[in-house]
Amino acid sequence: MTAPLADFAVRTTSAALLGAVMLVAIVLGGVWGVAILASAIGVLTAAEFYTLTRRERRTPNELFGLAAIFALPLATAQHGSAGLATTVSVLIVAALVWHVAIRSVRLSDTAVTVFGVAYIGFTLAHLVLMRQLGDGVVLCLLLVFGVWVNDVFAYLAGSSIGRTPLAPRISPKKTWEGFAAGTLATTLVWVVGGSYLTSMTWLALVFVGLSASVAAALGDLAESRFKREVMVKDSGTLLPGHGGFLDRFDSFILVTVVTYYTLTLVGVR
Repeated sequence: MTAPLADFAVRTTSAALLGAVMLVAIVLGGVWGVAILASAIGVLTAAEFYTLTRRERRTPNELFGLAAIFALPLATAQHGSAGLATTVSVLIVAALVWHVAIRSVRLSDTAVTVFGVAYIGFTLAHLVLMRQLGDGVVLCLLLVFGVWVNDVFAYLAGSSIGRTPLAPRISPKKTWEGFAAGTLATTLVWVVGGSYLTSMTWLALVFVGLSASVAAALGDLAESRFKREVMVKDSGTLLPGHGGFLDRFDSFILVTVVTYYTLTLVGVR
């Protein structure tokens, strides 16, 4: 087996195992299963994010950040959007108290702490809100599968026929051909799956699929930019073929919040 194929096999196997855990949580775990899943992913992902920021001499308050990220999906499961807003509000107040009380804390430290929660915890909590929608199980499954095929087809097309760099200064290996393949695959997942399993119109499904595809690419590029700034290849080493949890879920965390609000925009309740 050639190196690219071997890498793809490891990458796909790792993603499939993670996907199986997510599917069980979504289908069998109910709203609380999804909340626990989002909390676990959030904490593991944010721990790597805060580690990256420390390489730039930032000193975020991981205690506040990780606690808020863990609590956000659980509060959302219990109280819906009100729980989400309340938890974010408590974090902001706590971060400001910390900033005022500790003279050594700089503005950048407080900003990074709060941004980590917004970037990861706030976004992932929307998976719980999505699960609470009328077709919540189906919508969550389409989201997960759409992100997965986006990653697979973008990787395959980019490594085989990719010639035109998408953002060479941020991630030289990403190409417009890979982006196009990922976008087509994700949109087809939403159109085909949604046509049979939801009451959404095909036009709404195309809009959701395209929005999810753009969010996936933006999330991937943003994380690549973070890593380039601190000069590391991977955010961690826990996931074979992917690096760390932030490497694996960089697209997912942004797709979750974008897809949720896109669904509400087209009238899904």
